[in-house]
Amino acid sequence: MISGMKITAGLTESKGIHHWLVGTLLVALATIPLIWLHADSTAAGMVFLVLVVWSSTQAGQRLALFIAALCALLFDYYFLLPYHDFSLAGAQEWVAMISFLLSCTVVSGVAQRARNQTRHADERREDVERLYNLSQEMMLQEDPSGLIRDLPRLIERIFALDGVVLYVRDHDQFYTSAPDLPLSIQASLRAMTLGQNPTLVIPNGFTVRTLMMGLTPVGALGLRPARLSHEMATAVSAQVAIALTRATATEASAHMEAAREGERLRVALIDSLTHELRTPLTAIRAAATTLVEDEGLEASVKRELAAIVDEESARLDRLIGEAVEMAQIDANVVEVRPVPHHPRALLDQAVEESRKTLAKHRMVIAVEDEDKAAWFDPHLLGRVLHHLLENAARYTPTGGRILLGCRRSGERLEFRVEDDGPGIDAVDLPFIFDKFYRGKKGVLKGKGTGMGLAISRAILAAHGGEIEAESALGKGACFRFWVPLVEKERAGAK
Repeated sequence: MISGMKITAGLTESKGIHHWLVGTLLVALATIPLIWLHADSTAAGMVFLVLVVWSSTQAGQRLALFIAALCALLFDYYFLLPYHDFSLAGAQEWVAMISFLLSCTVVSGVAQRARNQTRHADERREDVERLYNLSQEMMLQEDPSGLIRDLPRLIERIFALDGVVLYVRDHDQFYTSAPDLPLSIQASLRAMTLGQNPTLVIPNGFTVRTLMMGLTPVGALGLRPARLSHEMATAVSAQVAIALTRATATEASAHMEAAREGERLRVALIDSLTHELRTPLTAIRAAATTLVEDEGLEASVKRELAAIVDEESARLDRLIGEAVEMAQIDANVVEVRPVPHHPRALLDQAVEESRKTLAKHRMVIAVEDEDKAAWFDPHLLGRVLHHLLENAARYTPTGGRILLGCRRSGERLEFRVEDDGPGIDAVDLPFIFDKFYRGKKGVLKGKGTGMGLAISRAILAAHGGEIEAESALGKGACFRFWVPLVEKERAGAK
């Protein structure tokens, strides 16, 4: 920074000397033809006055005064009586000299004023452009919290400042583009929000302004150096105050929406579980009551009622298991325990555990490099496969094919479950991984809670993977999921 300032100062000084040399040369070049042409005092005075005006507009008042003094000496020496002498012969010469000096003074003052106004107009235009760029950057930022975090660096870059500090009162949080923010500055920023003067100079060259939204202070903004005009600093502070208020309102709205969504999901969970649990309980109770009260039942009827009790008990156990899984996921207690395991063994085990569900379907298993082991949690991935196989069996017609596949792809271990079912409606496809969503066919089937796919996605997220679905009506469905491919234990893993 210091070296840059030295270079800038050197360039400015060099440019100033250049102007003075050029001005002196122009005076000399203008004087020589005037002497050679034997110009009178009026013509010489007009030419010298033009040089003074030029110097005032191009290089400032100091050079203009130097040029005016140089021209006055040359005007007296060559064009006023007595010639080649700095004395003045009479009243007419005095009037001419005084008129020339007054004209030079007035003209240089007017030119300097015009120059200053032009410079101020350019500065205001640049400030307006920078303020517009700041507002555009703020509008393009979709994340209000991220915008607040980036605001100091954004303001520093747009307005070419050395440091910006932002204090947010609601969060009692500091955001800065300057590293190692001293505690004294933090204390000053906090103090600004308690009703002190709207501007205050604090250590390290910062100038602080209170950020007001109406009559309420929402924070404080520190700028270094204080090169912004009062009007521009006020406009920037207003923009930042609006951004803080918008972020706070968005955050509060998000919290309220999350609370409403949580309440809605809680009610939906209770309603769904109540309905789903009552259905098998009703069937079990009816079958059990019939078995107890009707002593004259035939053996075939007893076997049918006992089968109902067994089937609905298994369904009830599955529902309770899914509810427990969802509760574990919501409580963030899912723990991944990777071990070396063969993907083929995982698929065989998943098919065996779902043997009763898949009994009426044709299973196909396709595994690439099935002799290679990988590190993953077979229990968690087994639960995912269980949910997907159960889902495939529910919608695949009797005798239909269900394919289980696995392959290595780059740094991923990819699995897929395909079926020959009716497929998933395009309207339902974006929502099938949401909690309790069963779609049109799921509602018509009348079974399932809509938690299986949501559980699968949450398990894979905990494992560092993802899941997606592809389907077309009448052409079945394909669920693909993957986890990071680790073929040996990571260093430092326990």
